[in-house]
Amino acid sequence: MDKKEKRLRDRLREAIRSRHYSRKTEKAYWYWIRYFVLFHGKRHPAQMGAAEVSAFLGWLATERAVAAATQNQALSALLFLYGVVLGVKLPWLGDLVRAQRPVRLPTVLSEGEVRRLLDCVPESASLMVRLLYGSGLRQIECLSLRVKDIDFAYRQILVRDGKGAKDRVTMLPENLVQPLQQHLGKVRLLHGRDLKDGFGEVRLPFALARKYPRAGRSWAWQYVFPAGNRSADPEGGAMRRYHVHPDTLSRALARAALRAGIEKRVSCHTLRHSFATHLLERGYDIRTVQELLGHSDVSTTMIYTHVMNKGARAVKSPLDRLAEPRAGYRLEQAA
Repeated sequence: MDKKEKRLRDRLREAIRSRHYSRKTEKAYWYWIRYFVLFHGKRHPAQMGAAEVSAFLGWLATERAVAAATQNQALSALLFLYGVVLGVKLPWLGDLVRAQRPVRLPTVLSEGEVRRLLDCVPESASLMVRLLYGSGLRQIECLSLRVKDIDFAYRQILVRDGKGAKDRVTMLPENLVQPLQQHLGKVRLLHGRDLKDGFGEVRLPFALARKYPRAGRSWAWQYVFPAGNRSADPEGGAMRRYHVHPDTLSRALARAALRAGIEKRVSCHTLRHSFATHLLERGYDIRTVQELLGHSDVSTTMIYTHVMNKGARAVKSPLDRLAEPRAGYRLEQAA
C-alpha cells in the first residue's frame, strides 16, 4: 500500500468513525473505493469524475453481472468518498441513478422444517440458533448481546444499537430461560478465569471505556456468547475475548440444514424471516411484529404476508377443482 493510498484510507476511516458508522460499512466502502481506483489504473479519485464513476458502475453491471444491491453499495461508497472524504461538491453527484432493486420474497421455513433444523444443530450453536428463531434477532444482534441485555424478570431482550443505530425490545422465549441461565453460569466461570489470568476486559462501545474505566471488566458488560479464545484487539493490540465469530455460527447452521435435508437456502436471516411469518400465521398483529423486528416502516413487515402458509394468496387452483366430484354426476349415478 503506497503512501497516497494509506492517506486516503486514513481519511476514510476518520470520516466513517466520526459518523459512528459500523466497521462493516467501513470495510465495504474501502473495498469498493480501492476497486474503483484499481479499475482506472490507480489514478487518484480527485483526478476523476462522473465519466469514470459511470464507467465503473456500468462495468460492474454488464461485465461482472452484479446484483442491483451490490451496484448500489458501490455507488454509496463512491458518493461518500467524493462528497464527504474528499469534500468535492460536484453537480454530477446528484445525477447518478441508483439501480432499481427487484422485489424479492424472503425464504421462509415451515414449522416442521424449523423443528428438523433445530434437532440437527450442534450443541455449541444450539442456543444461538434458537434465539435467532425464537426472538427474531439478526445474526450480529444475537452475537453481540451483553449479559445486561437479557431481562429474565420481564422475559425480554434489549437489542442495543441495532440496524440503523436503533434500540428495541423483543421477546425472550420461555423455554430458553433455563438453558440461557445455565449457559450464563458457564460463561461467568470463564470470565472469572480470565480475570484471574489478568484479562477479562471486553471492548466497550463509543467512549464508555473512558467514562467508566472499570466497566469493561464487569460481569454485566460481558458477551453472552464469548469466543473460545482471546485475541488481540486490532485497535491498540489489547488481548480481549470477543464474541463468537459470525462465520462460526453460519457454518454450523449450514451443516445443520444439510443434515436436516432442507433443500432451501438457509441462513441466519432465514430464521428471522420464519419468526415473522409464523407469528403472522398465528394471528398476531402486524404492528406488533413490526416492533419486534425493529422495522421503521410497516411496509417492510408487509412482505411476510405474501409468504404466509396459505398458498398463492389462498386461491385454489382450477386443476384442483377438476379433481372434485361434480354434484350433477353424483345425481346421475344415483338415478
